[in-house]
Amino acid sequence: MINAIILAAGMGSRMKTDLPKCAFPILKKPMIKYILDALDKTIVENRVIVVGYKKEVLYGMLKDEKFAVQEKQLGTADAVKTAIPYLNDGVTIILPGDTPLIDSRFIDNIIKSHIEGENDVTICTARLENPFGYGRIVREKGKIKRIVEEKDATGEIKIINEVNTGIIVINNDYLKVAINKIDNKNAKGEYYLTDIINFTNKIGSHTLGDTNLIQGINDLYQLSIVEKSLIDSVLKQHMLNGVNIINPSTVTIGADVVIESGATIYPNSLILGNTIIKKGAIVGPSTELYNATICENVRCMESVVYDSTINKDSVIGPFAHIRMNAVIGEANRIGNFVEVKNSTTGFNTKASHLSYLGDATIGSKVNVGCGAITVNYDGKIKSKTIIEDNVFIGCNSNLIAPVTIKKDAFIAAGSTITDDVENEDLAIARSKQINKKGYARKYK
Repeated sequence: MINAIILAAGMGSRMKTDLPKCAFPILKKPMIKYILDALDKTIVENRVIVVGYKKEVLYGMLKDEKFAVQEKQLGTADAVKTAIPYLNDGVTIILPGDTPLIDSRFIDNIIKSHIEGENDVTICTARLENPFGYGRIVREKGKIKRIVEEKDATGEIKIINEVNTGIIVINNDYLKVAINKIDNKNAKGEYYLTDIINFTNKIGSHTLGDTNLIQGINDLYQLSIVEKSLIDSVLKQHMLNGVNIINPSTVTIGADVVIESGATIYPNSLILGNTIIKKGAIVGPSTELYNATICENVRCMESVVYDSTINKDSVIGPFAHIRMNAVIGEANRIGNFVEVKNSTTGFNTKASHLSYLGDATIGSKVNVGCGAITVNYDGKIKSKTIIEDNVFIGCNSNLIAPVTIKKDAFIAAGSTITDDVENEDLAIARSKQINKKGYARKYK
């Protein structure tokens, strides 16, 4: 069986954050989740995450994963040792949890290289122009003999530019024996996993061509470099697939976003999470989407859509806010400064400006006038508003939930509706206007 160990116990002190390092978000997604998503597409069948510092944070983020706990930070070999009881027989790939650009093809390739080479250990190496901070690969007659960490390296060793990436594939039979032979007689007083090669001659290497894949993250500046690389890669792939991205240097798209050919993305847009944008849709400028579904021929401009669906031929914005499982029906108009929360609308419904529609079921061909709102919260509970087909809601109306407005009803402007309105009724709920002669003089 093919196993994986992901090392995620570190504190990440240079990140200057209370989060464990591997939980830190890149484009609203924990960096370790990129590695787990890559593993989902590989031949790996069993995996375990080694956690330590603030482990409960990673437990909460990754509920379905298997965890081993490193109580004290005693080095990478000690971390791997905690995971051994969770491994099945076979081969294990060991991955740092702070290298989110690692992809599935690379993982499969190094595992296959290890198996075909019949090695006990296979080390992933790379050649870097500036190898500072990495363990150096020391070879004799072309074969790896030692890996020397930066703090233990002499001047002669430091000029070597072939480095250990921290990715190792190892036979589990060998791992279980060799891990107990590693000592901590080094400059850091830690148990180095790289010393695992000291007890066998069957050592292979797999040299990585694209060094971007192993870009680690130790501080927020390095995180920004990884984030930019990720964004550039995602943008390029979408454009090659036929997505028209205007001024791509201003657009951010997450790795899990799906965009169909023929969609257009305008500048200054942020598109993250499990968002889907279908053909013919136009998004932006200055639009934020997260876990949104934007259907065919939707126009969504200068607006925010979270965890919601916009059905085809609808126009959203500018400055609309759609959130919390809202479903906007076909051919709708949700205009400027309209907020829709946890509500559904039918076909050809319009709320063109300055409205709040919360916890509502709204039918087809409904017109919501300027300033009309559903009053869904009484300070203790949130209640439902139902508006059936062909209803006209006059400007500045308050619909006090729970309330139902039935088909073809008409709500007069300025009304506060507390009772159900029957089919085709006109509801007027406002005080009679009284003009008092000359009273304005008192206020001047």
